[in-house]
Amino acid sequence: MATTLAHRMRPTSLKDVLGQKHIIGENALFTQFVKKHHPMSTILYGPPGCGKTTLASALANDLNIPYRIFNASTGNKKEMDIIIEEAKMSGELFVIIDEVHRLNKDKQDHLLPHIENGLLVIAGCTTANPYHSINPAIRSRCQIIEVKPLDEEDIMSGLNHALNCENGLNHQFKVENGVLEYIAKLSSGDIRYAYNCLEVASILCDADTITLQMVKQSLTKANAQFDKDEDQYYDTLSGLQKSIRGSDPNGAMYYLGKLIEANDIESLERRVITTAYEDIGLANPNACMRTVIAFQAAKVIGFPEARIPIASAILDLCLSPKSKSSELAIDAALSSLATHPYKAPKYLRLSPVGLEDDEKYDYNRPELWEYIQYLPEPLKGVQFYIPWMTSNYEKALAENYRRILKHGRTSHIKELNNKKK
Repeated sequence: MATTLAHRMRPTSLKDVLGQKHIIGENALFTQFVKKHHPMSTILYGPPGCGKTTLASALANDLNIPYRIFNASTGNKKEMDIIIEEAKMSGELFVIIDEVHRLNKDKQDHLLPHIENGLLVIAGCTTANPYHSINPAIRSRCQIIEVKPLDEEDIMSGLNHALNCENGLNHQFKVENGVLEYIAKLSSGDIRYAYNCLEVASILCDADTITLQMVKQSLTKANAQFDKDEDQYYDTLSGLQKSIRGSDPNGAMYYLGKLIEANDIESLERRVITTAYEDIGLANPNACMRTVIAFQAAKVIGFPEARIPIASAILDLCLSPKSKSSELAIDAALSSLATHPYKAPKYLRLSPVGLEDDEKYDYNRPELWEYIQYLPEPLKGVQFYIPWMTSNYEKALAENYRRILKHGRTSHIKELNNKKK
């Protein structure tokens, strides 16, 4: 059966892998895994087409151990059981887990003990940032390695090899000057994309020379997953967030368009909802809710139509007033807790011991609640929340806050209970 050029060009050994010297160079981690025949579980993350699965399979080949591929999206527990039983019989098994960020809790719990005791060595491959998308239980058992997009020189090297090697186009074609550079420039680090362009151009070619015009016919559009200067995939997400924060709807639409090209609704959802609550927050809480609803709708609709509710939500966030007061408030509280982890006052505890009835928090006296001191005594008067006066909504909250601060709070519950009766 005929296979694609990209498939035929996939390296089977680490020595043939393009780029990634931080992983496969002299004394790099994968090189040492092979040299000492001591592999460990890893998570390989990076953009599409940068070689994550190729690296994992080449490592298994160089180690000369059997490997299996498991897709976390489509694979089920029965397939997982078969893999585990095979590992028990063979004594060692290398498992490549595609889309590892999609492993549900049930599958994770099933795998964890076998990763822990070394029966399974896994290489989880993902386009999602593992620090945000992968369960800490899996992360803690794996070395996390970033696989970087290839540079233009690496892409051109791969294309030259594809033109001349037996598994590739096997000297059937020559190329005009500038053709390989053109493909490499527009591939944005994705070698699969580059091989596909070369293959389509070879199909369009009726003679023995692939021209720039043929390549332009095969390249319907640039591969838009990354910035042209080889920025990381996640920098595009960062560009989107900063555009929203900076109230630039045009910048936001540009980066949104790049992410839509990648069909990456999960990363978009996570980053945009985070941005809504982090940067807009109390300045426009309804916009935060509308963002959540927009992504619910987008996931039901799917791309390409999903772009419409997502774009609407992002424009809403761009042009909304901004407030980071919520983030700053919780961060200030966490910072205080790191140095002063005081207990809650006795009268706030679930089952206070040694207090008279009139010294306890009264659930039936709502008129007293805003007069009670809730912070531990050593922190009395500390203000973690500082309002941002950027919207009428938070100004109204701030006015109520000022009123409460004005009359103050007390830890003398008995006196408060008796005074207010």
